[in-house]
Amino acid sequence: MFSHIMLGTDEMAASKAFYDATLAALGVAPGISDPKGRTAYRHAGGRLLLSTPINGEPACHANGGTVGFAADSPEAVEAWHAAGLAHGGTAIEEAPGPRPSPFGPLYLAYLRDPAGNKLCAAHRMAA
Repeated sequence: MFSHIMLGTDEMAASKAFYDATLAALGVAPGISDPKGRTAYRHAGGRLLLSTPINGEPACHANGGTVGFAADSPEAVEAWHAAGLAHGGTAIEEAPGPRPSPFGPLYLAYLRDPAGNKLCAAHRMAA
């Protein structure tokens, strides 16, 4: 359904360091920057891009929006969360751990990236 997700940032170096570390915990290679200063990550057919806003206005996060990353295990969720905290992320919501959901049990962790975007690492647990 989706071709990519692009997030805005005013501090590309901080955002790249954050995403290089957190996505490495999920098996994703470091981002590649293009001549326009955008950074792109590719994994399992998905794309995440970082860019300064084209209109020159400050970057801002979506109120009510969340970008979710798939994790292969609860340990990967924990590693993602720890890497995020170590690279400028902010812990939000409950501590990482299991959560019930109408779609089956999940192991979740939430962070805000250095630009304020809300992120989640999710592992779908066996019922």
